[in-house]
Amino acid sequence: MKLKLDLHDIFNKGNEIDRALRGVIDEAIQKKAAMVEIIPGKGSGALKKKVLRFLDQKEIKQLYHRVEKDGDNWGRLFVHFRHDAPTGRRGRGR
Repeated sequence: MKLKLDLHDIFNKGNEIDRALRGVIDEAIQKKAAMVEIIPGKGSGALKKKVLRFLDQKEIKQLYHRVEKDGDNWGRLFVHFRHDAPTGRRGRGR
């Protein structure tokens, strides 16, 4: 499953951007989505930098596996998630 967040409509509303980013990350965790596609758009690059700063916050960074910048479209980012099984698994390695 892949989720998508297009920030074009709220590009100049800082608090709404943070809320939307946190919301889509929480949704990805809840639904065990493998990836979130975030579209900050091409513009000046300021919104993309804001998104990357948000994703780099310690409490947010621990929620996802990695961020990938789209090599073909620099106005798009992919946030990858790993939904590992709970610790204490039994029966492995027998």
